[in-house]
Amino acid sequence: MVRTGARHGQDAGPAAEALRLAGVGKTYGSAENAVTALDGVTLGLARGTFTAVMGPSGSGKSTLLRCAAGLERPDSGVVRVDGTELTGGTETELTKFRRGRVGFVFQEYNLLETLTVAQNTVLPLKLAGRRVDRRRTREVLASVGLGDRLGHRPGQLSGGQRQRVAIARVLVAEPRVIFADEPTGALDTRSARQVLGLLQDAVRSQGRTVVMVTHDPVAASYADAVVFLADGRLAGRMDAPTPDAVAERLAHLGDDAAVGV
Repeated sequence: MVRTGARHGQDAGPAAEALRLAGVGKTYGSAENAVTALDGVTLGLARGTFTAVMGPSGSGKSTLLRCAAGLERPDSGVVRVDGTELTGGTETELTKFRRGRVGFVFQEYNLLETLTVAQNTVLPLKLAGRRVDRRRTREVLASVGLGDRLGHRPGQLSGGQRQRVAIARVLVAEPRVIFADEPTGALDTRSARQVLGLLQDAVRSQGRTVVMVTHDPVAASYADAVVFLADGRLAGRMDAPTPDAVAERLAHLGDDAAVGV
């Protein structure tokens, strides 16, 4: 079952960790067709931090994110989110946990075209059976620059506005950890900066923890730290990243042996 290491809101694990992966492995396929996406990954991220995950195509970035968020089950190892062990939980338990304490932002936005901005924003609350505070919803949408778009539908919005709806949807639910998979991949430069600024604010002003997969060194520079992956293994960490430093490190990922973080 899903096991809680501490009561909600209390520290669990070293350095008040929001996320802990211990020896996590994931393989797709079997026999000669087997592909190892994650190879014994051990990683801990403190609460209230913004971490970017980077690496070449096929390095295991999205698999790491999905295993960490409880969207996929690892073949081995342990995953803890906000002090709660996800490994071994039933699908019902995992779904309940995700709805309560985890938020997701994806490149595709995942909005329902038939619903308005306001309706899309509160949908996860309704699915979880939680009370909808309409004033709070309006405040969050205003904070992401969509206070005048509540009645619009996704088809009436730009890509950047759609992604801001997706972020508002996460913020209204008040998750402890936000997982973002290439959240700026389909956006122009200006919209990407706005979205990254919102994720930064969620960390700095609201104390959320953000884990973001990206291929973009500029996007990664908005994070507090970058964790690098290569061939399903951790290949280093960079604090206070800059676009140039990240790009240089990516260019030489294959030069160094994988190391733990």
